Amino acid sequence: MKILAFATAATLAAGTAFAASHAMAPMVEAADQSVSNGIVSADKVMADQNGWLVVHRTDAEMKPGPVVGHAPLRAGENTDVAAILTEAVEPGEMLMLMVHGEDGGMQTGIFEYTLGAKEDGPIRVEDKLVMTVVTTQ
Repeated sequence: MKILAFATAATLAAGTAFAASHAMAPMVEAADQSVSNGIVSADKVMADQNGWLVVHRTDAEMKPGPVVGHAPLRAGENTDVAAILTEAVEPGEMLMLMVHGEDGGMQTGIFEYTLGAKEDGPIRVEDKLVMTVVTTQ
């Protein structure tokens, strides 16, 4: 009886750990939106560590371009994440909202990434960037 109870508890714990690990998979959810207020928002961001939601310019080629905004992220689920834009963005432009880590920089809590740098760089899952693209309105 004790073995059965232990096996059941172990199975439940493993299932819970498996579900938690999948719930924590890094991702970004955002919709096309107006940025006339100088802010771009993500509805939901999952991050496996503290880091940054970084806003890159992009186009139909879907390559990340210059950074035009960023916002801090906590490890776990972040909702309604708002990044203040540091440059004017016109309606119809495409923005890539990407998860970056807080690794390799000189200062914790200071966004240090520049395009192509390793400090506070992009997070990848299965060698793919964790991002979504929105079109501004």
